[in-house]
Amino acid sequence: MKMNRPNYKIIYQDMLQSEHPNKINECKELLKKKDLDTADILELNRRIFPQIYKNKEKCSQRHRAYNESDILRILEYQKKNSLNNSQLASHFKMSRNTITKWRKLEKLVK
Repeated sequence: MKMNRPNYKIIYQDMLQSEHPNKINECKELLKKKDLDTADILELNRRIFPQIYKNKEKCSQRHRAYNESDILRILEYQKKNSLNNSQLASHFKMSRNTITKWRKLEKLVK
């Protein structure tokens, strides 16, 4: 059974119009996309609520979930920019062990 994702694009558009109209221009490029992936949603959150991310960035890291397309996008970013696992983990603020696990799974799938 496949779970349906909420339509984050509509949610964020409504939120920006009603509560944060001054930040619409900052988020316009991301909201032009047809579908928002996890990285886009996190970026929208950072742009709309920067004060929360300054204080709670470390705390919220362990509750993030990535779908397959997000994982492949992150690993593609690593290849494109010639980063090692430590550099990639630092860039995306995640564990090196997570990156290593994803790389091993990627090799098994191929």
